[in-house]
Amino acid sequence: MGAREKYNRFSRIYDFFEGGMEKRIFSKYRKLLMEKIPYGARVLEIGIGTGKNIPYYPYGVKVIGIDFSSGMLEVAKKRMRTFQGKKLTLLEMDAQSMNFVDESFDIVISTFVFCTVPDPVKGLMEAQRVLKYGGKAIFLEHMKSDNYLINFFLYLANFVTKPLLGTSTVRDTKANILRANFEIEEEIHLVSDVVRMFICRKTRK
Repeated sequence: MGAREKYNRFSRIYDFFEGGMEKRIFSKYRKLLMEKIPYGARVLEIGIGTGKNIPYYPYGVKVIGIDFSSGMLEVAKKRMRTFQGKKLTLLEMDAQSMNFVDESFDIVISTFVFCTVPDPVKGLMEAQRVLKYGGKAIFLEHMKSDNYLINFFLYLANFVTKPLLGTSTVRDTKANILRANFEIEEEIHLVSDVVRMFICRKTRK
C-alpha cells in the first residue's frame, strides 16, 4: 500500500493521533511560520493535509493548498468552513508533479511534509520551480539529528512510522533542500535540531 492510500485510510483519525503534540508544541511553530508571510502574498502550501495551518493564516493572503490524499483534503474542507473570510483553495495534487506554471507563487510553505514525499528532492525542485524569483520558501520539518543518541530513538520510531504512513523520521531534509538548489537564509532549531524551520530563497541558475 502506497503513502497516498495509507493517508486516505488514516485521515479520519489523523488529527486525534497527533492531538497532544499539536496542542502542546506544533501549534506555536505554525503561528511562528505564519508571522513570516507578508500581506497580499500568493501562497502555495504543499501537503496541506487536514488543514492544521488554516486557523493561523493571516487575512489578506491568497492560499492554494495541495495534498495527494483526497481523504485528508475532505477533513481540510470541513476545517475551512469554520474559518470564513480567508482566500483558500484546496486541490488534490502530487507535490512531485505540480500543475502550476513556473514562478506562480510569492511564498511556498510546507509543515511536516517532506518526511513523507516519496522523492523529497523532486518535490523540493518542484517547489522551487513554482516559486517566483525574489520569493521565499519556508519549510517547517522534522528530520534526522546531528546527535547520534537522538538518532537512535529516531530510527526506532522509524520502524513504526515508515510502514504505518510512509513517514521517515530520519531524512536529511536540510541536505535535500540544498540539493534542490535553494539558498537557506535562516535555519531555526525549534526542538533540538530535529524540528527545524528553514527560510529559503530561490537561486538563479
